[in-house]
Amino acid sequence: MTYVNDLPITDDTMLDLLAGTVSRHGASPAIHYLGKTLTWNEADGLASRIAAGLSAHGVTSRDRVGLLMQNMPQYMLSLLAIWKLGAIAVPINPMLLASDIRFILNDSGASALIGLDSLVAPILSDNGPTSLVPLIITTTAYEYSGDWPVTWRITDSSHSATACETVDWTDLVRSTTDGWAPASVTPEMPAVVTYTSGTTGPPKGAINTHLNVVFACRFYESWVELDQRDVILGIAPLFHITGLVAHMGPSIATGAALVLGFRFDPVVVAGLVEQYRPTFTIGAITAFISLMTHEGIDRRDMSSLTKIYSGGAPIAPTTVEDFQRIVGPYIHNIYGLTEATGPCLAVPLGARAPVDPTTGALAAGIPVPNTEVKIVRDDGTLAATGQQGELAMRGPQVVPGYWQRDAESAHAIRDGWLYTGDVAVMDADGWFYIVDRLKDQINASGFKVWPREVEDALVAHPDVVEAAVVGVADSYRGETVKGFVVLVAGSTATPADLIAFSRERLAAYKYPRSVEIVDELPKTASGKILRRSLR
Repeated sequence: MTYVNDLPITDDTMLDLLAGTVSRHGASPAIHYLGKTLTWNEADGLASRIAAGLSAHGVTSRDRVGLLMQNMPQYMLSLLAIWKLGAIAVPINPMLLASDIRFILNDSGASALIGLDSLVAPILSDNGPTSLVPLIITTTAYEYSGDWPVTWRITDSSHSATACETVDWTDLVRSTTDGWAPASVTPEMPAVVTYTSGTTGPPKGAINTHLNVVFACRFYESWVELDQRDVILGIAPLFHITGLVAHMGPSIATGAALVLGFRFDPVVVAGLVEQYRPTFTIGAITAFISLMTHEGIDRRDMSSLTKIYSGGAPIAPTTVEDFQRIVGPYIHNIYGLTEATGPCLAVPLGARAPVDPTTGALAAGIPVPNTEVKIVRDDGTLAATGQQGELAMRGPQVVPGYWQRDAESAHAIRDGWLYTGDVAVMDADGWFYIVDRLKDQINASGFKVWPREVEDALVAHPDVVEAAVVGVADSYRGETVKGFVVLVAGSTATPADLIAFSRERLAAYKYPRSVEIVDELPKTASGKILRRSLR
């Protein structure tokens, strides 16, 4: 099914969007961070000085610059500075090990790294990465914060001896812009190289161009009806494609203020909502579950959040219902990929996603503007309505390929179509449902079992907060279904109870033969459950 839309494709870059916002809303708030506010004029001026400072240290157009920080103002300031240089940002997950960070820095060929001091310290103590990154800029969590209580401790670590050049953030922002001018940037130039989460293999760097990012930002502006009067709550990690195109991007495009809180904590988030009254946010469903199950959340004023979206992981219909009952807003589903610069399918604002009567899955949405979507069967033919197959899509948000990965690029993107690796189905009304990942399918005695359907059945139990299902080796059936669940505090439910509960709701070959109760499920920073780790 093809959807023709009227979202215009322009020659704008992210710098063009920034210039427009600064000219129209320069004195308005750009970033709220733990009690302190920066205006767009201030943010633009800081970004220019940072760019001039990086230039003075040898960073030039098309160089890659790593970003290793939590959700803090320096992230967006650094991103804007990198773009002013015509350079390419390389966001890095702050939860990664030093070896993983080394891989990304090496794979991208980064010439500089800007990072939180406590995150950079382990890298500086490891001689490996220092030969890869000749310049490291360090900053602190409190550089732009006010007097605002937080619920965690942040350790500022001193820098050990290293062969690379290290520069303090406060020195960098004192740089003069005399004699410096922004680089010429075109829509086709890479804006970021965003590394995949590696849930199905080694991370690959998707090349998100300015054209890709601008389109994704414009999508959120149009689809979620955002303008300068809105306030965006940044709960998705800024290193993730969602944080880029659904938090920072729409803020830059519309002038809507962005609220940041370092890292997700339900107490902090509730306080930020009550203080800054954000209207829109998007995050992993795990974040909303954490917020919903936090004691006392029903007594907090969350009424300003009228536009909520969730993506990155499957959502059980019961979770959406519980969140609306306890917190208030309806969670709109959205589906996207790093390789699609975020959005691919989404539920229109104000609409409710239907539930597939066959699988019990909540609809991921309909195709977003200017985007074609199809479902391809194993033999390469198009699936009919109601038939399962691999989801493929094409549109202006699809990346040109992976960084220095020609073979992988050619396999994933064929004739402009991005093959997602996700199994989907479309109903007669044009709604798309994501069934599961192709590689996660369980083969139990020759029967196909999709983990997501079993997970939704387990989550329907009133004592289950989260669930994950994998296939485990079985001498008789080849594979059998095993569930891992997180229970609500104080629950007395047993594995036998949960197996019996799911058996009543699933076919005989689908229900889990074993269930393990755990304190938490392994996840990526974007909220995707790592089934590979559970296996």
